[in-house]
Amino acid sequence: MERKVGFIGLGIMGKPMSLNLIEKGHTLTVFDLNQDAVAQLQAAGAYAATTAKEVAEKSDVIITMLPASKHVKEVILGENGILEGAKPGSVIVDMSSITPNVSRELAAEAAKLGVEMLDAPVSGGEPKAIDGTLSIMVGGKSDVFESVKSILNGMGKDIVLVGDNGCGVTAKLANQIIVNLNIAAMSEALVLAAKAGIDIEKMYEAIRGGLAGSTVLDAKVPMILERNFAPGGSIAINMKDITNVMDTAHEIGVPLPLSSQLLEIFHALKTDGKVNDDHASIVRYYEKLANTEVKKVEK
Repeated sequence: MERKVGFIGLGIMGKPMSLNLIEKGHTLTVFDLNQDAVAQLQAAGAYAATTAKEVAEKSDVIITMLPASKHVKEVILGENGILEGAKPGSVIVDMSSITPNVSRELAAEAAKLGVEMLDAPVSGGEPKAIDGTLSIMVGGKSDVFESVKSILNGMGKDIVLVGDNGCGVTAKLANQIIVNLNIAAMSEALVLAAKAGIDIEKMYEAIRGGLAGSTVLDAKVPMILERNFAPGGSIAINMKDITNVMDTAHEIGVPLPLSSQLLEIFHALKTDGKVNDDHASIVRYYEKLANTEVKKVEK
């Protein structure tokens, strides 16, 4: 029996993810405060709801893709929220990047009403949201995960149950440390090479096949050389994630000196008016320090 899917949060990630679900044949009911996004989904075949409660009433599986913990809490627990409309046995799949504590708290509240919950944050940014190849890290019960895996397959490629509730978002925090510190390390290297007068394109060709090669390098070096900082993953979103990293780390007694430095770099970029740029803009923090720019050599 086909399960009816609800989708709440049609932003830079949620919109392409929901369009992929429609394309894969799922019946979708959507809600977002942005009426233009809702209209685009309606045009693609989705039903529009006026509240999160209505989405829950019309769906068996309710997906949320929202900016931060406070938005997820409001949509799930608040007035006209998901838990006011969800039937026992339905499943909330929160694909936002929030803190493990909040995720476990929400799962416990949902369980009181017989509603299951998974935390299932994603990695891959807007390009992989568009082509449906996101990595999805899931926390929750194994049987609940299996029951919605065909839906997750409509949005992602590498879909792994990491552990119980809260484990998916914990894996996402670890992912964000690796991605953003990788961009920072790459930025230091690029600025050093640029100021030394090296052709960055040729250097990139030389190192990408070796141990320094990475998905981050291949995704971000071309953007930086083109001076294209349109957000696939913005400074704002990644700063929120690294703030969550530091809060969680301090709660459980894990010092993270590099991540704490990265958070200060993000705050500096925010102060410099770059908070809505792609996190490849980390390079501009280093460029400002060194008074140089990473760009293509004029041929």
